[in-house]
Amino acid sequence: MDWKSKKLEAILEQALVEDKATNDITTAITVDPKLRASATVIAKQDCVISGLGSIPRFLDIFSRLDKKASGRYEVISHPEMFDGVRVKKGQALAVIRHNARVILACERVILNLMQRMSGIATATREYADAIKGTNAKVLDTRKTVPGLRLLDKYAVRCGGGENHRLDLSDGILIKNNHISLGGGVETVLKRARELRQPGQVIDIEVRTFDELNIALENGAESLLIDNMTPAQVKKAVGIVRAFEKERGVSIPTEASGGITIENIRKYALAGVDYISVGALTHSAVAVDLSMRITAEIY
Repeated sequence: MDWKSKKLEAILEQALVEDKATNDITTAITVDPKLRASATVIAKQDCVISGLGSIPRFLDIFSRLDKKASGRYEVISHPEMFDGVRVKKGQALAVIRHNARVILACERVILNLMQRMSGIATATREYADAIKGTNAKVLDTRKTVPGLRLLDKYAVRCGGGENHRLDLSDGILIKNNHISLGGGVETVLKRARELRQPGQVIDIEVRTFDELNIALENGAESLLIDNMTPAQVKKAVGIVRAFEKERGVSIPTEASGGITIENIRKYALAGVDYISVGALTHSAVAVDLSMRITAEIY
């Protein structure tokens, strides 16, 4: 993750602006402007960490927004503490040494972001662990918080998952509504073959065995098998594998719809290459992190 990219800087800056971090009136009237402090970010539950790189970026951006922010800073963490690592309840994730007012102004945005990202990473790791030993991989979806997709998808990678499309321009994925509005599976696939750009793979969603067979016969190059039971998915994969052998082609398969932590292994054992899980980002529960701040004594 390039934490210094312009896109991420804009996201982090907006978080500080939204919270009016440079106008923290409570801190301004209660804390000496020259006081330095030490803040320790602590995991209050077992989890997978994501978002550590946001801490120094928040502090840098704050200093740019508030020219009066004084003093140097350090963000210190153990060499073995990095995004994607599992931590135990009570572990210290990072220590921030900075002007006390700056730390207090940035405390909530740092925790908010890291709690969400670590929640996504933790959930993803649970799903990835559930299908260990199979050939399937866990994918995310575009069901992300508007404005936070880059961070949500990075957190998925921290948890051991892989990213599906980043946005609508990032590949052809013909879904049910495209099929319905475009005149059916055969028609939309014909248009896709004619109009796609070089290198674009044609991926299509199928919900029945009839749609699956039509898709195979009309140039589908990747299949999203949607809302089928594990037994139905296994049958669908068998049809695809037989088609691959007959035609000498390779067609990746993906299961989606109704995937839970309880049933994901059944879908993986059905033989699909990928399993997409919207819950990784649309329903992830933020993990519990805290920041313990103490004045530095000289």
